[in-house]
Amino acid sequence: MSETEGADISPFAAGLSGRCPRCGKGPLFRGFIALAPRCSSCGLDYAFSDSGDGPAVFIALIGGLIVLGAALWTEIVYEPPIWVHMVLFLPLTIIVCLGLLRPFKGVLIALQYRNKAAEGRLKG
Repeated sequence: MSETEGADISPFAAGLSGRCPRCGKGPLFRGFIALAPRCSSCGLDYAFSDSGDGPAVFIALIGGLIVLGAALWTEIVYEPPIWVHMVLFLPLTIIVCLGLLRPFKGVLIALQYRNKAAEGRLKG
């Protein structure tokens, strides 16, 4: 399969579904967030991918907005004791963060592939 055959694959669709950014068929992950070494369908080597801390930053911002907004709304409307916040919002924080981690990592890797992003190199 050539580089241009997967040109019609949306990086967002491939990343959100956890599929290969080139063919859209093979799995991108072999574990929860561990990448597979290569695509089982088209053979794309995933060694190029390095999402770094990007997914964690986006999740901290988005998940924090969701959970903090819900906690503030709950406090203003109901004024519950602190234990209610702990019982509600600690599990919600874990669910939101873990639920967003894999899709965000997949999208960032698919965008990295689509845009041919790589480390900067000095000519010398």
